[in-house]
Amino acid sequence: MNLYLRLLCMLLRIVRLPRRGLFDDSRVCFRVLPSDCDVNLHMNNGRYLSFMDLGRVHLVAQIGLLRLVVKNRWKPVLAAAEINFIRSLAPLQKFELVTRVITWDEKYVYMEQLFESRGELCAHAFVKGLLLGSHARVSNADVLKALGYTDAPPPMPEELRIWAELGSAKKQRAEELGD
Repeated sequence: MNLYLRLLCMLLRIVRLPRRGLFDDSRVCFRVLPSDCDVNLHMNNGRYLSFMDLGRVHLVAQIGLLRLVVKNRWKPVLAAAEINFIRSLAPLQKFELVTRVITWDEKYVYMEQLFESRGELCAHAFVKGLLLGSHARVSNADVLKALGYTDAPPPMPEELRIWAELGSAKKQRAEELGD
């Protein structure tokens, strides 16, 4: 993450954030600074991923998970991300990053992240991640129980299922090439 000043500002505001439900949208506003842009004078594609880190921190704080992460010294780990760029974000343009939990399985939590500006979708991403404890992965069941959620995960949307299967196929192929 290379947006340290923005992270610091966001962390100072997190204290006053209202608590949200597990499936509620987390929304945080930003502006494209000149340092976020590439030679084409729009936001650099790598910068989207850095903003997505900030969006996930914001979500984790709003659903009440951040205090558990800090208390238990869990480490949030991103396992994969897939992003589609739809419209450019220009210098000084305001945008809102929307982050939400979609579902989970035994290992990963799946989230969706949207970049919106002027009422239009500019980029769409899926990410999957997990929490690591001091010796092993923290089970999603334990995390959800700590948050007071005991229901089964929502069904995985078709496009997310396809992406998850693609990731599994790529991992399997990489393992075959490594043998």
